[in-house]
Amino acid sequence: MGDLPSTYRALVAREAEDGTFSHQIEELDFDFLPDHEVTIKVHYSALNYKDALSASGHKGITRNYPHTPGVDAVGEIVEDKSGKWAPGTAVLCTSFDLGMNTAGGFGQYIRVPAEWVVALPKGLSMPEAAAYGTAAYTAALALHKMEACGQIPEMGPIVVTGATGGVGSMAVALLKHAGYDVHAATGKADKHDYLRSLGASQILTREEVDDQSGRPLLRSRWSGAIDNVGGNTLATLIKGCARNGSVATIGLVASAELQTTVYPFILNGVNLLGVDSAETPIRLRHQLWEKLATEWRFPLNQSSVSIVRLDAIPSAIARILEGNTTGRTVCRMS
Repeated sequence: MGDLPSTYRALVAREAEDGTFSHQIEELDFDFLPDHEVTIKVHYSALNYKDALSASGHKGITRNYPHTPGVDAVGEIVEDKSGKWAPGTAVLCTSFDLGMNTAGGFGQYIRVPAEWVVALPKGLSMPEAAAYGTAAYTAALALHKMEACGQIPEMGPIVVTGATGGVGSMAVALLKHAGYDVHAATGKADKHDYLRSLGASQILTREEVDDQSGRPLLRSRWSGAIDNVGGNTLATLIKGCARNGSVATIGLVASAELQTTVYPFILNGVNLLGVDSAETPIRLRHQLWEKLATEWRFPLNQSSVSIVRLDAIPSAIARILEGNTTGRTVCRMS
């Protein structure tokens, strides 16, 4: 193997005998890592809500503990037993099983299958790619699917719910950069200026995307949506979507339930699109990362990204679980 230290540092979540969970920074031997082909030295990772759940013992995300979360990792190849990647190559690895049941990006090293690895696109720096991470990639996948169904800026505004979160912030900025009129929905009254700085032309309250009338259809207010919330909010977005528009569902912070009728689909031709960023085919994954590095490369302002050290991740996890984060938290692993 390449030039490796005897140990490395990582965030480790552990389950106690009484069933409670804790997480802290530990010094680990390399046998903590799984036996896969590619060893990567991680330079940057990023905090996602899924990482916080994994660190807190969510068995629907991570089955076995001890475990290192982190679904995003950007760094360089140390060794590749498959022969596909040369040592020193700058790469990124996001989603698949990374950080879920495979030790993830909150470790200074990861070991993953060769087919999970994507070359860092030319033009993207490592911290920029980490700030994009799964959040921007998920937003890009949603927009890709919407445009494949005919969505264009001329159809009218796109509404983004949960707009101050990681994926929501990236979706607002990406849509604006791609030429769309973006309406951002949030319950955080103190974040309106932040959302406008990302490109939102209008700010909607949570109540405006939470229809309680019981009507099967609403007056069309938007031509499409990217939804992080689920539940009745998703039902409202579908009912209020204009003819032939698309609603991409990517989250469920409010509810996993959906109660609606077929009327928006058979009368208005609305498309409901599921977005699964974890298992995207590698060909499409390469395509979307190249697009994020070129025509969809949107600027990251200082208010949307905070860079912290690994030691600060436990407190950042507490904040994201409390709903007290805005934008993206990037971890510098060195």
